[in-house]
Amino acid sequence: MTTLAVPGEIARVPSGIPGLDEITHGGLPASRLTLVAGSAGCGKTIFAAQYLAEGVARGEPGVFVTFEERPEATRENLLSLGIRIEEWEGQGQWSFVNASPRFDEDVVVAGVYDLSSLILRVRHAVTQIGAKRVAIDSIGALITQFEDHGPARQALFQLGYHLSSLGTTTVMTAERNDDFGPIGRHGFEEFVADNVIILRNTLAGEKRRRTIEVLKLRGGSHQKGEHLFTLLPERGLVVVPQQAVDFGYGTSRQRLPSGNQALDEMLHGGFYDRSLILVTGPTGTGKSLVATQFIAGGIPHGERSLLLSFEESRDQLARNARNWGLDFDAMEADGRLKILAEAPESAPLEDHLLNMKRVIEDYKPDRVAIDSLTALQRISTVRSFREYLLGLTFHIKSNALLGLVTATSDDLSDETLIDMHISTISDTIIVLEYVAVSAETRRGITVLKMRGSDHDKRLREFRIDDAGMHIGDAFGAEPWERYSPIH
Repeated sequence: MTTLAVPGEIARVPSGIPGLDEITHGGLPASRLTLVAGSAGCGKTIFAAQYLAEGVARGEPGVFVTFEERPEATRENLLSLGIRIEEWEGQGQWSFVNASPRFDEDVVVAGVYDLSSLILRVRHAVTQIGAKRVAIDSIGALITQFEDHGPARQALFQLGYHLSSLGTTTVMTAERNDDFGPIGRHGFEEFVADNVIILRNTLAGEKRRRTIEVLKLRGGSHQKGEHLFTLLPERGLVVVPQQAVDFGYGTSRQRLPSGNQALDEMLHGGFYDRSLILVTGPTGTGKSLVATQFIAGGIPHGERSLLLSFEESRDQLARNARNWGLDFDAMEADGRLKILAEAPESAPLEDHLLNMKRVIEDYKPDRVAIDSLTALQRISTVRSFREYLLGLTFHIKSNALLGLVTATSDDLSDETLIDMHISTISDTIIVLEYVAVSAETRRGITVLKMRGSDHDKRLREFRIDDAGMHIGDAFGAEPWERYSPIH
């Protein structure tokens, strides 16, 4: 079953890899050969198996040609993904062509390796079950059967030709020596295929970064660059596409309350809807309190709020809110509030991002608060975090009225904030800071930026007690040097 691609392009076959078809604009080109290359542990075999499993789900039988693992090992390994190969074999939906080595026998190799018998076996398997999809795992073991690369390359072209003549859409895997070297281990694999997809599992700063890249797609367009992916139980390989920046969410002049009346006055009426707010400042200045009041601020107006916390547990959040006069338990019971509290280290960044997007799409909140970005950033490379933070923030703006994120920093020149680029995409920036007044340390709040609106530009003092945040008058009666921020 093929799907329509971009008008004028080759029809696509759904890949079965969540997120990948968004990158390839509909799936893998039909009746073409796609090479999936990667170093050890990238998930190449899982990719090939998911591709075939998607075909079975759509009534398209598949043939799995294995050159390394024996079929029984493949069946066992894929059970964790919910792929029940034995059942499909019994139904004539899945067939193995076993070309893996036998280590329990003495094998004598004589003469030049001939691919014709393998091609006959593959053609027979395809014809016997009416296969529409073929997966070959992996061609590296096939190439080593040849003494020279010339005949090996010709043999791959021959195999690809026969599969194309049968009308199948084929995925074949190949090993790489490293993540950023030659595409294939033998130097010619990518030239045999119509399409090339690269899987990477790089180590940077003691953190793993799994990415997928569509290197070429003959006859069709695709998104460029690397995209995160993860491996999940029962789901397998899941891609997190870099979300294209789209300003189609619109804008308006509607103001929405911040949850603090004095802050609304500083904002000259509250936040504009479809805006993203950044609350930044040193540890202990009250960022989580601002997020708490923000979340509660829309509930009296019939809004639904989502709080994503990566620093405190759900019970601790409810206790703190209760101390400030807000009943999170009652709000959740009424369906007006949803809290998702997770330790950053409980999952890779891409898993957190997938979960956040899923919750936003399922719950459909009017307000989303993330507390804090700094906690999430410590589990990822700077590059990965920057790329997917941009996609997530635009996802929030496209699916909610307001989004608020917190980040810990001493000032906006903090290298972490600069690397994240969050200050540049924020519509409103609120800065909390410690201020030295003579021999006393106090707290100050400033609205540093608000797109499309004038605002109070003064540094105003605030205090925190059991009733929440109380914003007072501006600092300024005495000489400025007595009111210097503490960094």
